[in-house]
Amino acid sequence: MNCLFAAIAIAAMSQLSHAQILIGQTAGFTGPVGAGVKETTDGAKLYIDAVNAKGGVGGQKIELISLDDKFDPKLAAENARKLVEEQNVLALFLNRGTPHTEAIIPILDKNGVPLIGPSTGAMVLHQPVKKYVFNVRATYQREAEKAVTHLNSMGITRIGIVYADDSFGADGVMGAQKGLATAKLQPAVLEKFDRAKPDFGPIAPKVAQSNAQALIMVASGQAVVDAIKAFRAVGSTAQIVTLSNNASGGFVKSLGENARGVIVTQVFPYERSIAFPMVKEAQELAKAKGLNEVSPAMLEGFAAAKVLVEGLRRAGAKPTREKLQAALEGLRKLDIGGLEVSYSPEDHTGLDFADLSIIGTDGKFKR
Repeated sequence: MNCLFAAIAIAAMSQLSHAQILIGQTAGFTGPVGAGVKETTDGAKLYIDAVNAKGGVGGQKIELISLDDKFDPKLAAENARKLVEEQNVLALFLNRGTPHTEAIIPILDKNGVPLIGPSTGAMVLHQPVKKYVFNVRATYQREAEKAVTHLNSMGITRIGIVYADDSFGADGVMGAQKGLATAKLQPAVLEKFDRAKPDFGPIAPKVAQSNAQALIMVASGQAVVDAIKAFRAVGSTAQIVTLSNNASGGFVKSLGENARGVIVTQVFPYERSIAFPMVKEAQELAKAKGLNEVSPAMLEGFAAAKVLVEGLRRAGAKPTREKLQAALEGLRKLDIGGLEVSYSPEDHTGLDFADLSIIGTDGKFKR
């Protein structure tokens, strides 16, 4: 009889040791934002792996189930449905893209599933509050406005805007135009392109004819790369400024010889500034894994993972979707390493940090 009890106890302990907290992710691991998505996810895994190495959360290890949506909003929604309704994940995490997140929201609402750290700064995800969306990074509008203010402070007055014709593009344009209005300026050129099939052939001559001194590009990855090539080919020397969705080492590599001098807005502290405890921690964990450096995109994933883990800890020994939702809404002034994150039922904004960087001759972001 004692043997039976022992066997049951061992089986129970074995089950407990293999207990896992399932977290789902859908993002464009292939396609135009693949490089950035990989880096952001790698940053999240730095922290999640470190937590798991110490026993996980409440004795349960976190398992991240990642699906590739090829940066297609319809596929993002289908992946989210599978993760939530078939794989029964506790939460969704670190998806990529504005229209993609909008496509996922009905699934969150239907199933009461929190989404933590969407890799988008769309204002539509901040105001009005989306009940199940917990933003970590600042908004695109904040970034674009800061970029215009900075350019104007340098005496640049002919500022153009080229943007993707989707909710992400419209959002960034709103911030840029707010900055222009404050500076009492009109856009030197304002052109949109099809996100699914970008063609900069017709836009490039308009950019050149506008004599724009700087161009705010509200676009993702490869589209920015292709646009710069097209603009340079027709003689435009405009200073290119793009947003933090392109703040990855992979994006810099894809720019090739056009990388130097491109300004990229940032929503996290300088990735080599150990004055921020979060940066120092990320650097140390990266070094332990044999990685030479941490990119801005990795920091975004790292920060989102810190918020996720704290929410899980506060959700208790047997976390449910409802408990995690309540735990996240109860976070007040959570210090994630020199930055504070707060939520409430009326505010799911997260951080408001925004800064600028420029790509140097060595392919590194400088501030």
